[in-house]
Amino acid sequence: MHHNRQVAARWFSFVIWAAVAASAAAWVLRLAVPARPAPAHATTVDTAASARADLSRLFGVDVVPSTAPPEPAVVVNSSRFKLVGVAAARSPRGAREGVALIAVDGKPARAFRVGAVVDGDAVLQEVRARGASLGPRGGAAAISLEIPALPPPATGSLPMPAPGGMPALQTPPMQPAAPAPLMQAPQPVDAPGQPQS
Repeated sequence: MHHNRQVAARWFSFVIWAAVAASAAAWVLRLAVPARPAPAHATTVDTAASARADLSRLFGVDVVPSTAPPEPAVVVNSSRFKLVGVAAARSPRGAREGVALIAVDGKPARAFRVGAVVDGDAVLQEVRARGASLGPRGGAAAISLEIPALPPPATGSLPMPAPGGMPALQTPPMQPAAPAPLMQAPQPVDAPGQPQS
């Protein structure tokens, strides 16, 4: 009995020291290997800028924008252009990098990147969340297009629930099923060449 305890204690101490040795070897290997350099395209993060961020929206305070950017003037003949859809990023560069689906003179809509010629001297200058601006290259926006508003959602009400908690379903009255035609048993067919009994 005493011998079994000594063997168990030796195995236990062996396992503990093996774990300590493995941990020490892992730390030596980690410290001995030089750190990899950062990739060339990596940039450092300014932690001070994130600490100065406005946290009022996080705590539920509605932030009212101080001033809205001025909308470009709309030209009278903008009825030639119809904005069907937009794909705009939610970043400050999004207005300069978006794509707009524009139909010109009732033709099928085509996708235009910002800076592409839409028609004549009209160039897609900006893409917003629900709109786009057209104008001459390098000039001020002359046409402002907006996506039409969606129709209001269809609303309705459910029927009042039955006393059992389930909604009352109205089902048509049951019709008696027509009787199935009787099947006749197949008649035995005599094979050719066999005598009939």
